[in-house]
Amino acid sequence: MVGSDQKPHAILIAFPLQGHVIPAVHLAMNLASKGFTITFINTQSIHHQTTKAQPDSGGDIFAGARKSGLDIRYKTVSDGLPIGFDRSLNHDQFMYSLLHVSSAHAEELIRDIVMSDLPPPATCLIADTFFVWPSMIAKKLGLAYVSFWTEPALVFTLYYHMNLLRMNGHFDCNSKRDDTINYIPGVPAIEPTDLMSYLQETDTSSVVHQVIFKAFEDVKNADFVVCNTIQELEPETISALQVEKPFYAIGPIFVSGFTKSTVATSLWSESDCAHWLDTKPHGSVLYVSFGSYAHVGRQDIEEIAYGLLLSKVNFVWVLRPDIISSDVTDPLPDGFGEQMEMGNRGKVVQWCNQIAVLKHPAVGGFLTHCGWNSILESIWCQVPMLCFPLLTDQFTNRKLVVDDWRIGMNIKDKMSIGRKEVSQKIDALVNGKLGDECMNKIKEVRKAMENALMPDGSSQKNLDQFIEDLTARTYNKLGDGLKEHTAVHPIK
Repeated sequence: MVGSDQKPHAILIAFPLQGHVIPAVHLAMNLASKGFTITFINTQSIHHQTTKAQPDSGGDIFAGARKSGLDIRYKTVSDGLPIGFDRSLNHDQFMYSLLHVSSAHAEELIRDIVMSDLPPPATCLIADTFFVWPSMIAKKLGLAYVSFWTEPALVFTLYYHMNLLRMNGHFDCNSKRDDTINYIPGVPAIEPTDLMSYLQETDTSSVVHQVIFKAFEDVKNADFVVCNTIQELEPETISALQVEKPFYAIGPIFVSGFTKSTVATSLWSESDCAHWLDTKPHGSVLYVSFGSYAHVGRQDIEEIAYGLLLSKVNFVWVLRPDIISSDVTDPLPDGFGEQMEMGNRGKVVQWCNQIAVLKHPAVGGFLTHCGWNSILESIWCQVPMLCFPLLTDQFTNRKLVVDDWRIGMNIKDKMSIGRKEVSQKIDALVNGKLGDECMNKIKEVRKAMENALMPDGSSQKNLDQFIEDLTARTYNKLGDGLKEHTAVHPIK
């Protein structure tokens, strides 16, 4: 029998999108700093991209973390597709593989880790909630299953209660209602337009819908759910979820040092913007980025480009090579570069260290797609947001930023955007009274976040409670197993 002083060993597998890998890496490091052994699993595709972007990592992204004394082992697994396959351009095929193929590869690797003679023995599986198979594999291999939710609790509870949305005619029905939704536990009221994009769609037969449906059936079998959010920012939602499941708000999941993480997670080579930012006045620069995966239409890119020029505001714009699609190499309108360079007003890069840019004193606003990592980082760096959600949870995240916490503004009030409106909103955020109000609010939210991470703060207490509950569950189960064994084969 494993003694109570045995180190817990968690197998942690990250969902293969950068927005999910980053908090998974940070969770691994935080748990390792609490005494866990972690075996971290990346897909071979993500591993290939990060290694290519940062060759200095040497193929093992946790090598530096181990040098600092953390017990983190690193493995890779196939997601069922060739490494060179363009997952962004072939999104549905990628999701189909995650739905139907990847579980066999994951189970084989996880089984090898569990059966390994290398101590300590694995005790639990921590897997992203969007995987469709973790509870099945954990049960088969005798592991506790911890579901890791990388988005706000509000998004989790809306997916968790899809059946209520169906029953009340707000989702997956022929004639959807468009009135306010006020029957989800822990959610006072939400408009249908603030639901995640997949819950707003009328065709629910897509492969992504199948992934969501199956994942949220699977999560009902989880022993615990840990969430990258803050108790004080979503108190009612979290309290209601805790009635359903052991649910722990442990966010924001940042690593110690924050801007100097020893782990390589970028999928593209990073440009250094510091020298250019150093030449700009305090709070005068708008940072623009639409994340690591979502695509933006060419027309919207053009209107944003012209809006930036009209605004006269300085800007750093991250434009991924595949921002429109993998087939479009230059999404910017003709002549944009020349106009941008007049007066040295702008800088366009393929990728950068977002936290380093947001922390720079010259940055006074963030035009964002409302990815949850970006929102948490923006709050931490006290940079108000201009919200341009594109898909999935981003519409719901926007509600939290603009309507609930009032730390940002909408860039558009209708379906399409125009350059004049973009220009006006940029100016209002960076130079106007509304931007000042958002800045005052974001300081309050940042303080709540900072307090949560203190030794006696809610997130730290919740993390400690999770570890205590997980340990108790693990060793109780081991004890039960020993009783069953000795009942049949008495120890002599």
